[in-house]
Parts: sequence; C-alpha cells; structure tokens
Amino acid sequence: MTSDRDVAAVGRILVDGQQELPARFRALFTLRNLGGAEAVRWIGEAFSDESALLKHELAYCLGQMQDERAIPVLETVLRDTEQEPMVRHEAGEALGAIGNPKVLDLLKQYSEDPVVEVAETCQLAVRRLEWLMSGGDAEKSEAADSNPYCSVDPAPPAQRKSVPELRMQLLDESLPLFERYRAMFALRNLSSEEAVLALGDGLQCGSALFRHEIGYVLGQMQHEASIPHLRAALENETENAMVRHECAEALGSIGQDACLSVLQRYREDGERVVKESCEVALDMLEYENSAQFQYADGLLRVNAAQ
Repeated sequence: MTSDRDVAAVGRILVDGQQELPARFRALFTLRNLGGAEAVRWIGEAFSDESALLKHELAYCLGQMQDERAIPVLETVLRDTEQEPMVRHEAGEALGAIGNPKVLDLLKQYSEDPVVEVAETCQLAVRRLEWLMSGGDAEKSEAADSNPYCSVDPAPPAQRKSVPELRMQLLDESLPLFERYRAMFALRNLSSEEAVLALGDGLQCGSALFRHEIGYVLGQMQHEASIPHLRAALENETENAMVRHECAEALGSIGQDACLSVLQRYREDGERVVKESCEVALDMLEYENSAQFQYADGLLRVNAAQ
C-alpha cells in the first residue's frame, strides 16, 4: 500500500516548477492513479503554476478521479476569471464528471459566462448532471456501445446507430451540443476506421470546444487514420490554441513515426500551450514506443532517486 510519504514525494515533483514538464505530467497521472485525500491536495496545490497546460491537466485528472474532496478547489478555479479559459473550462467539466448535484447551481450560473468555451462546458456539465439525476447512469442500455477507454466523459454515448447516422448527428450544428457529444462518444466507442474518419470531419465544425473534444477522443482511439486530420489542425496556426494542444497530445498518444516530425517542429511554437503540449506529446510518443511498464511512473522515479 502506498503511504502518504510516497504520495508527498510524487506531489513535490508535480509542484516543482524547476522540473521538466513531462516529468511533472507523469507525476500528475501517478497521483491520479493513486487517489486519496493527499493526492487530491497535492494536485490542488499546483493550480498556482504558470503553465495553463499543466493546470488544465490538473482539473482533468481531478474530474477523472471523481473524488468529491476536489470540488472546493475546482469551484474556486471555475470562479477565478484570472485563470486561463482552458483551465476554467476543464474545472467546469471536472465538476460535471464528479457528478455531485450540489454544484448544479454554480454550473448553471457559469453557463452564461462571457467566455464561450467556459459557458458551453458548463452547459454540458449541467446536462450530464441532469442525466445522472434522472437515473441515466443506472440504465446501462444495451442499445449503446460501452466505453472501452475507462474515462469519465462529459456526455453518455448515443444509442447504437450506423456510422453515417452518427456522423450526421455529430456534424449537425443545429442540435444541442450535448446531443452532438453523445454522437461523438458513440463513434469513439465503435473504434473503427470509418468512425475515425467521421470524427475527423468534426474538426471543421464551428465550436472550438467541440473541436478540442474531437482531438481528445481521436487521441484515445490511437488510430493512424486520424493522423492527417490531427496534423492539419496542429499545423493551422489560426486554429484555437486549445484545439491545437489537444491534437498535439493525440498525435503523441498515437505514437507513430508519422507523428514525430510535426511534433518536433511545433515544440518551438509561439503559443506556449501548443509548445508545451508538443513537449509532453513527444514524451508520450517515446513511451508508446518503449518497453516502459507504465506512463504514470512517478513512484518508480521517486524510488530510483532514493
């Protein structure tokens, strides 16, 4: 069993701004896997960092942990208009992922936020909580494919349909964002090349938040057919930095040689979040092509240093 002392040793790597960012990311994901009050506390402490990318991932991990002890720090981050929009957005999504209805009023309040990515995220989180409160999570309908990626998603998958039908729902910008997200996760769960290509078309849609989520799910799928779509988005310097960051990390997750050159090129990008995403993605790519046992190797690093 991991002791609080071990958790603290990993936590110190996370909050140490002198450490290279890939090492801090590995420490973060180690804390996510370890869980518990001390892990939540250390992750919360890192929200004072200067890196928007790191803070975005802090919020993401707290949401995936679904530990209600993280709610106060996530509420603080969502309210803090000095935080970058991508950080506040991820805090809102994390509050929805944790799933406690006591945050519903706060999420409704920030559904009207002037920052569109924050507002759209909170609208999605409200819909997810309402879906949970109506018993949606207990249904586990056989009419929808299960999630093979073990992630807590901002929307449940749509009922099983053909890829063309799901693609139509995904790309229909007249539909509520929640319904389009449901199509997105249904396509992801299919894990087919046809589904990947349909999702790739979503990178042309109007909402930056939506495009960012497309990048995320393509990274989960790790299918080589998505590389041209992800690469084009990363190379588009007029694209929202939040989208480019997610596409960079997705290329790192896919881990193929075709991803290497573009990540190396954009690790010097003028947008800090894109530059840092490429640094982290190159570390992920190295991991995907190595014999390393796990990416979240913070405990191994701590023990090796002793």
